[in-house]
Amino acid sequence: MSTIMKTPTTRLSLWFWLTLAGIAIVSFVRVVTSSNDLTSPGTIRAAVIATCPILLAALGGLWAERAGVVNIGLEGQMILGSWGGAFFTYHYGPWIGILGAALFGLIGGLLHAVATVTFGVDHIVSGVAINLIGAGAAKYLAEAIFKDYEGGGPSQLIGLDAPPNITIPGISDAALDIAGKHWFVVSDIAAVIAAATTRINSLTVLVFVLVVVSGWILWRTSFGLRLRSCGENPQAAETLGIDVYRYKYIAVMISGALAGIGGGFLALVSSSGFSDGQTGGRGYIGLAAMIFGNWRPGGLLAGSLTFGYTDSLRLRDSEAIHALLLLAGIGFLAFAIYRAWRGQRRGAVGVGVAGLLLLAWFLATDSVPRDFTSMTPYVTTLVVLALGTQRLRMPAADGKPYKRGSAG
Repeated sequence: MSTIMKTPTTRLSLWFWLTLAGIAIVSFVRVVTSSNDLTSPGTIRAAVIATCPILLAALGGLWAERAGVVNIGLEGQMILGSWGGAFFTYHYGPWIGILGAALFGLIGGLLHAVATVTFGVDHIVSGVAINLIGAGAAKYLAEAIFKDYEGGGPSQLIGLDAPPNITIPGISDAALDIAGKHWFVVSDIAAVIAAATTRINSLTVLVFVLVVVSGWILWRTSFGLRLRSCGENPQAAETLGIDVYRYKYIAVMISGALAGIGGGFLALVSSSGFSDGQTGGRGYIGLAAMIFGNWRPGGLLAGSLTFGYTDSLRLRDSEAIHALLLLAGIGFLAFAIYRAWRGQRRGAVGVGVAGLLLLAWFLATDSVPRDFTSMTPYVTTLVVLALGTQRLRMPAADGKPYKRGSAG
């Protein structure tokens, strides 16, 4: 039975039923609270846009940490990518701009690899330095260059072109019509389809393709197996003839490039230009999504969607955050039941109490404070990490120093 449970088909089936159950719970909350914006096509589209930069940062973290390098510098690499994306888009168009964003993020990744892999600098110290360098370099370059551009200034460059949007006629119209009827579950599924087929940016599609491609490379190719071995036991990998330094360099540079594309996404899709400080800590949230996802592509996708959804919801309808209390309370109680079923009774009690408190908060109030609404994505990050810590398994050699020849 355990062998069957590990097959890809069974795993996909489990994800399908979990997703359907999640949609049903959200639909129930929407109906009870009459908060139709919870699953409107506009909300879901905004959630996907908010998810993509976080998802790219999480994917970048996955590449680096699977090779044994902790990349705290994702935020700085995203900042570099946002500037590079804006600069190249201004001169050569959006797709070259995305390549420019990847290039600048890759440079940040290369600096991190040189420090951690070649010189053995502590990964956290190097990552913090990359974040400071990225923020300082982007600010300096914006002041030095963008102030002379049309639409530019010392801290911004606006009016940039974005990659084209895609709409699938017929499917889009039908899905929007069904979503507008607010039927239980059916309209919620239709809203997801409408969001995926109506004015979806082509770069958004590419982001999700990158998740699939990364999962395939890391878990279905010999290259990926060698790379992951460097994050599990680099000494053993070295004895098998694997050039551990080479694989770590490749992984961290890809990590930086992906984070850079995330910054480019912020400058070209999430908004219409570069502005100082626009990453807003998404590199750190991406790292949290990767940890929540247990260093797996499917898990980090779920974590990124969770963070992106809460971020977009508070921007579209702050009153919907109140309905989110009910949704979170139900989710906590369901997770408490799951923990109790797994025999983790002490953890189940804590989660269950938290769920009951959220339900009490929902029943006792009609709204949530505005300040709390703006904190929703960050509170969600802390809560999700707190709930997921007991099931995490990081790569065995993640963040540990390694020197060539140490295998003896």
